Amino acid sequence: MCLPQEYSRKDVIMLIIRKSEERGYADHGWLKSFHSFSFAGYYDPQFMGWGNLRVINEDRVAPGMGFGKHGHRNMEIISYVLSGELAHEDSMGNIKGIPPGDVQRMSAGTGVMHSEFNHAKDQTTHFLQIWIEPNQLEIAPSYEQKTIPAINKNGKLCLVASPTGEAGSVSISADAKMYAGLFDGEQSASLKLDSSRKAYVHLIRGSLRVNDQELNGGDALLVQDESQLTLTNGKSAEVLVFDLSA
Repeated sequence: MCLPQEYSRKDVIMLIIRKSEERGYADHGWLKSFHSFSFAGYYDPQFMGWGNLRVINEDRVAPGMGFGKHGHRNMEIISYVLSGELAHEDSMGNIKGIPPGDVQRMSAGTGVMHSEFNHAKDQTTHFLQIWIEPNQLEIAPSYEQKTIPAINKNGKLCLVASPTGEAGSVSISADAKMYAGLFDGEQSASLKLDSSRKAYVHLIRGSLRVNDQELNGGDALLVQDESQLTLTNGKSAEVLVFDLSA
């Protein structure tokens, strides 16, 4: 992302709120998708990504529909299912169902083909599709999927993706970490940051205060030059937090 011209470096844009309704939107009938960053037919030169985070698409896939077989290369792709179930099949031989609570990671590397479908007859699949730029190109494609129990996210930020796969997270070939949390009432959490890096907060649903900024479902907070994030005042909030290279 480029900073708008009306901001000077003296202001130091430490915290930028991106409202839910400011995202790109595409309605394909069977697929309704909000784009946090430029993607496909949506282009905004101010929002090409943030650090090495390139894509967050909030997708709703109609019953019996899905993404046919298509290819990816040199990208770390994470699926985070919110409701319904996503059926995944790829050229590495993986045939998996991804339910809510699971985090799926696919390293595209030298190239992979896959498809994603909602096979339910009466339920929409609601999920986040996340792309992070890798720190190594042309690696062997790989796949990983882990269940993250809700109790691990309740009132705390749970590490769900990291370069080392530590603390039960999926491993990604990228200089980034992704946390998930559930907050309500007086629950709160803090995360120390390296102020030379960037961070990104995506509020999936509910409401939440982050460093005294009020967020509602679908809102995001773009963070730089900050040494800590503090999350408070949640109301049925589900949130993702990204620690990113600058």
